[in-house]
This record gives sequence, C-alpha cells and structure tokens, in this order.
Amino acid sequence: MINLILLGTSGCHLCEEAELIMSSCNNVEIELIDIAEQEQWQEKYAIRIPVLYHSTTESELGWPFDQLQAQGFIDSLG
Repeated sequence: MINLILLGTSGCHLCEEAELIMSSCNNVEIELIDIAEQEQWQEKYAIRIPVLYHSTTESELGWPFDQLQAQGFIDSLG
C-alpha cells in the first residue's frame, strides 16, 4: 500500500475532483491536507493544488491529472 498526501483546500472544486479520481485508484491510501493550515504550504502550493505528494521520495504529481496518470504515479512509487 502506497501512502500519499493530497494537498488541497476546502471549497476547491478541482480538489474535490482529485479526491474522486483517487477513490478509484488501487494500492493507495490518501491523507487529505488543507494547505490553509500552514503558511509554508500556502506559499508553495496555492496556485498548484490539488497536488499528490509522496513524503518518502518527495515526489509530486500536480494538477491536472486523470485516473490513469494518478495510477501510473502510484505504480511508479511501488
């Protein structure tokens, strides 16, 4: 199982779409993090969200992505 962070914020329709995409991916557990919680995240990701982030490798997959691209990202980490 691959653990990823989905960086986003509340009220973001693209973030909601990314959550739906991730719900159909295999072999992944998603932690949702609101970038509004920390200023450093706001500075780095404000215009890039949603972003999938793998903390171990520091790999990122930024929006736009579809289910195939997300699953490819997950598979590349495993």
